[in-house]
Amino acid sequence: MTCIQATGLHKSYGSSVALNSIDLNVAEGRILGLIGPNGAGKTTLLNAILGLTSFQGSLSVLGRNPWTQRDQLMNDVAFVADVAVLPRWMRVSDAIDFVAGIHPRFDRAKAEAFLARTTIKRTSKVRELSKGMVAQLHLALVMSIDAKLLVLDEPTLGLDILFRKQFYDSLLNDYFDHHRTILVTTHQIDEIQYILTDLLFIDRGNLVFGCSMDDFDTRYLELIANPAQLAAARALKPIQERQTFGRSILLYDRVSREQLAPLGDVRTPSIADVFVAFVGQPNQPAPYSPPPVSTPGSYTGAAQ
Repeated sequence: MTCIQATGLHKSYGSSVALNSIDLNVAEGRILGLIGPNGAGKTTLLNAILGLTSFQGSLSVLGRNPWTQRDQLMNDVAFVADVAVLPRWMRVSDAIDFVAGIHPRFDRAKAEAFLARTTIKRTSKVRELSKGMVAQLHLALVMSIDAKLLVLDEPTLGLDILFRKQFYDSLLNDYFDHHRTILVTTHQIDEIQYILTDLLFIDRGNLVFGCSMDDFDTRYLELIANPAQLAAARALKPIQERQTFGRSILLYDRVSREQLAPLGDVRTPSIADVFVAFVGQPNQPAPYSPPPVSTPGSYTGAAQ
């Protein structure tokens, strides 16, 4: 079943194009990482999905038009942005009461059980909590909503690495059940690599790359080339070459490890390595544009 489907999704602000007629298909039960630089169109795409902005083209979220059917849609959607959005004057118990009063799918017992595993006191005010504890509170509230789609926009911004790891571990172990769909944006790319099922890069309003993480792990390899083998390495047509500490590092798409092994040290690239190759480079590879297929997640992107 499809969770998010867009065809020719377009959004402009005057002469500025925020979304450039993109196509998108996300199946239910996936964890999609939406990665892009500042100003790439991430927030506009999330706002369209959440029914917070109008758009041109076709967009369906959980079978509904988010702009014209937002009230019904939000019964099945939860959204987490920077945790600083919780009112600082509110007590923890008040936050639980508030969410219980506005969301029909909120499970108070589940929220209480999650908070019982923390040091957060129900009588504490948000302003008395550390940012990590606020993140735990926010996560407890959201994970207790039986939502079909969870949208996370930079959810761990400003948190230290320990709390970021705990946040994503809790999300994966206590919330995700292969029926819910999670869409997450973050600049801390490599920290979420282990939770993702699918990956999407957006740049200047275009989808420039998309694949499943299974495909990512088998398609891409990096070679730290031996200087004497550099010409042979270049003959295999890497999609990017960069210099680090005087060594040439080449990135390949669909070149086997057996072909590369005699030419230097071979390793699996990180998401960040591939992101740099596809986004913001003067000679970046052609935008990723696979044919539509009936797979758990498929992505097509229009290029300028």
